[in-house]
Amino acid sequence: MRFSGAMVAGIALFVSLGTASAASADREAGSEQARILATNFQLPFPCGQSWTGNSDQSSAHRSYEIDFNRGDSANADLGDTVVAAAAGTVSISAHQGSTNGFGNLVKIDHGSGWTTYYAHLDARSVSVGQSVSQGQQIGTVGRTSRPGNNISAHLHYEVRQGSGYPGNIRQAVFNGTTFGYPNQTLTSRNCGGASNPYTPAEVCGSGYSVIDSAALGSAGTVHLLYNTANGRNCVVTMKQTSLGQATATSAYLEVQGGTRQTDAGDYSYYAGPVTAAAPGTCVKWGGKVGAAAYDSPFEHCGS
Repeated sequence: MRFSGAMVAGIALFVSLGTASAASADREAGSEQARILATNFQLPFPCGQSWTGNSDQSSAHRSYEIDFNRGDSANADLGDTVVAAAAGTVSISAHQGSTNGFGNLVKIDHGSGWTTYYAHLDARSVSVGQSVSQGQQIGTVGRTSRPGNNISAHLHYEVRQGSGYPGNIRQAVFNGTTFGYPNQTLTSRNCGGASNPYTPAEVCGSGYSVIDSAALGSAGTVHLLYNTANGRNCVVTMKQTSLGQATATSAYLEVQGGTRQTDAGDYSYYAGPVTAAAPGTCVKWGGKVGAAAYDSPFEHCGS
């Protein structure tokens, strides 16, 4: 489901996943809620990204399914990275055709009857039987569905336990806190285990906001930020493994028609910031953590 800017602005509950809430307090050890939390799910997007989830704006929803977007126009999220909410084994990676409305679907089995569904994907990057780690890329946000069903790009996400649809759909829990149904905006803490103590905005400085990110497997995430006040872009590569240890990490930014700027070295937490003025100009950006690398095309030509 695509959200309008007004709808996103009107969502009253805007909570970071790292903040405790009443929903995460005073649970009985044997309760359904406690069993859900034991699976340790994280948001199905790269570390540091903010996404708005909605469970009440689609006639296809019968329970606690969530549609995720972060843009304010139709298909703004097309091609954005989707990652595994928890470690497991891929049990479905296929286009569902006319079977249902899921289109390109990845299903991950997390054990003890727990599974997660990632539907409408533009592309799938895992295969059946493959073991995936939490935070590993499994596909990209898309708009695939059954023939003739024209939808805008979003990620349809479900958590299920056991069989018997739709009664087996469970409330989603991210970073130990139940999703704020019917809608909530969250920041991903899917950071490969221990959290990096820094954020991309802190590294780049005041006025910068993340406009794009790319996962480097489970090793880290490259972020592209923009400052509307001065028209400058900033790239930073945030590590997610070997935190506190100096390992090979890099970040680069290239304004079309200009010279690539790179920060590379043995860093404990991040590489960058690499900044450049690029108002109305396309940029190429990327980075590495160890052997894992990302290189974008020239894009984001208006910001």
